[in-house]
Amino acid sequence: MPRKSTPSQPAPTNGERAERAPASSPRAPEGHFTHFDAGGAAHMVDVGAKDATRRVARAGGRIVMQPATHAMIRDRAASKGDVLGVARIAAIQAAKRTSELIPLCHPLPLTRVAVDFLFDDDAHAIDIEVTAETLGRTGVEMEALTGATVGLLTVYDMCKAVDRGMRIEAVRLVEKLGGKSGHYQAP
Repeated sequence: MPRKSTPSQPAPTNGERAERAPASSPRAPEGHFTHFDAGGAAHMVDVGAKDATRRVARAGGRIVMQPATHAMIRDRAASKGDVLGVARIAAIQAAKRTSELIPLCHPLPLTRVAVDFLFDDDAHAIDIEVTAETLGRTGVEMEALTGATVGLLTVYDMCKAVDRGMRIEAVRLVEKLGGKSGHYQAP
């Protein structure tokens, strides 16, 4: 049975102000989503009063593929060249441009982005780990996560001609250091 949809409100015309609906959902029990104001509207978090400190985040993920594809990448036999070399550059570039991709992220002066790959021969997979660092007022989790995701997408793009069934899996924050919330390490 088709789902019923509700019509959205028309966009305000020139000169009219858009009204915000009050927040109708309760706050999360362990805190609140910082990217929403008291009225429920999205906003960029004000970090102006925070001290600039060293911030580090590590993110990881993997791409699983056919054994032949895995061997081609490992042996650098792909017709497009060094797949992981290109994916490394893509991950670094993506980390640097995170604020252009994620609407409410602050642009950060990254001091370091490192990208490592690990072959898992038994699972026919390649793991990625991206470490992002800054001296700033907000964390670099999104930069590390964006770098890991785009690095894996680049592997897919370069190898899709021979293996469209590749799967990107388990993209996650592995570790975060610095800032008010302290140290986080994934279980």
